[in-house]
Amino acid sequence: MNKLKTLLLAAPLLLLSGLATATSPVPVFSTDDEQNTMQVFNFASPSVVYVTNETLVRDRWTLRLHAVPKGAGSGFIWDDQGHVVTNFHVIEGARKVTITLQDRSEWPAELVGSAPEKDLAVLKIDAPPELLKPLIAGTSNNLAVGRKVLAIGNPFGLDTTLTTGVVSALGREIQAANNRTIRNVIQTDAAINPGNSGGPLLDSSGRLIGVNTAIYSPSGASVGIGFAIPVDTVKKIVPELIAHGRLVRPVLGIESAPDQWASQYGFEGVAVLRTAPGMPAAEAGLRGVYRTERGGWQLGDVIVEVDRQPVRSYDDLLNVLENRRAGDEVSLGFMRDGKKRHTSITLAAPQ
Repeated sequence: MNKLKTLLLAAPLLLLSGLATATSPVPVFSTDDEQNTMQVFNFASPSVVYVTNETLVRDRWTLRLHAVPKGAGSGFIWDDQGHVVTNFHVIEGARKVTITLQDRSEWPAELVGSAPEKDLAVLKIDAPPELLKPLIAGTSNNLAVGRKVLAIGNPFGLDTTLTTGVVSALGREIQAANNRTIRNVIQTDAAINPGNSGGPLLDSSGRLIGVNTAIYSPSGASVGIGFAIPVDTVKKIVPELIAHGRLVRPVLGIESAPDQWASQYGFEGVAVLRTAPGMPAAEAGLRGVYRTERGGWQLGDVIVEVDRQPVRSYDDLLNVLENRRAGDEVSLGFMRDGKKRHTSITLAAPQ
């Protein structure tokens, strides 16, 4: 009984003590990871831009053409000359593209070049240099699963949004808008939603390691499976787009048969339909489809490898050639009359 009285008498003091604690100033702590996230965002966000595009539509009643918003996405400043990198699908079919910078200023953009097969495009704006803060390009060849990454973009039109995550996988493949395969893609669980396309994927040092390009989602919103084109690919392509407006790939000098022939006639590789006179394939003696003595058509040579790399489709062949230059000598493996043969070919510049 005496113990109960003691507790009852002490209760008001305990309540007062709890009240005092609740109203005391709460210390503000930040972890090392939180501090790093904030530093990277503050450093890189001025380089991220909002990309909007318009297209023309015809009024079904008056037949007049009207400019209407077609879509929006993200991009980032590449250099102090005003070049902006984004996805090709963000500006595809656009009549007018506008870039909005961090200070909310809007600038009309000119298309410099595009690579639909890599879902990349380069735009240019005439903004003063003091408004242009290029991102620092890192490298993607030393990435590892579990590495922290940060994505900045404009999902659903909500500008300058930050999401964080890790590298979930490496070496993925996705399909570009023109049905070409983009290889060695980075997979991340950092939330990437519609509008993030074309924005940067950054490492914990604020360096560019990829360009966010696609998500896998049954609903159309992020489910933790996003993809980014690795920066090592971007660093090769963007200078070519600035210089030539397109990718410049060396050629063999062949016209290939449709890939459907492979399943139709039961072979694997790239069938040569015909060779261009004076070009490397013709000089090396490759043979296209030819007419037999009975007047029918006979399958010619089928390319199955380049420099020991298997070639199963025209897409494979183009991906191999992307890593070569005009003047390079390659070893070509091909099937002729059921037998595998090899020859050396010096690649030529496109005409």
